[in-house]
Amino acid sequence: MGVVTKRSSMTFFSDGQSHYSHRVRIVLAEKGVAVDVIDVDPDNKPEELADLNPYNALPTLVDRELVLYEANIMMEYLDERFPHPPLLPVYPVARAQSRLMMHRIQKDWCDFVDTILLGKDEAAVEQARKEFRESLIVTAPIFNEKPYFMSEEFTIVDCCVAPLLWRLPLLGIELPEKQEKLINKYMDRLFERESFKASLSDAELEMRI
Repeated sequence: MGVVTKRSSMTFFSDGQSHYSHRVRIVLAEKGVAVDVIDVDPDNKPEELADLNPYNALPTLVDRELVLYEANIMMEYLDERFPHPPLLPVYPVARAQSRLMMHRIQKDWCDFVDTILLGKDEAAVEQARKEFRESLIVTAPIFNEKPYFMSEEFTIVDCCVAPLLWRLPLLGIELPEKQEKLINKYMDRLFERESFKASLSDAELEMRI
């Protein structure tokens, strides 16, 4: 895991397969934060995690006396704690729009992804796969309008989108050729970033082998 550069007071308990952990790891790498990343098996969590996090959940970020256990809060905290490069816009309106887009990604895409990965109800999985695919098809032109997702610069929104697109083969999502080309240009741009490469866990690397 390429984020670790030196011993730090910051520790990140990460699930190497979770797209929520992945988005935080991208921010950590983008900021060049010195952090101890601890890969945790969600079925065999260390006792220390339950002591830190009342929900005993992943991901969990510990920075000295501060403990955070919601991915988007971690991302915004890191952006404020390490302001360069900025991942949220400076101006309140643009900042609010970014937060709203993160909310929409959660409601419109992440819920589908979570259903597919949970895999408990076959009918629900197939429905989620169908709706996620259709949503990506509709959204595909937006990926081609600007270098990054609705932005000229890499932002916190891209940190949310990238882990989902990396998992498309795992999710069994195949797109029509036209839409696939549009999204692939965006994906190539994201996946070639050094921060993205550094963010990948061993499990995530295997998703694309």
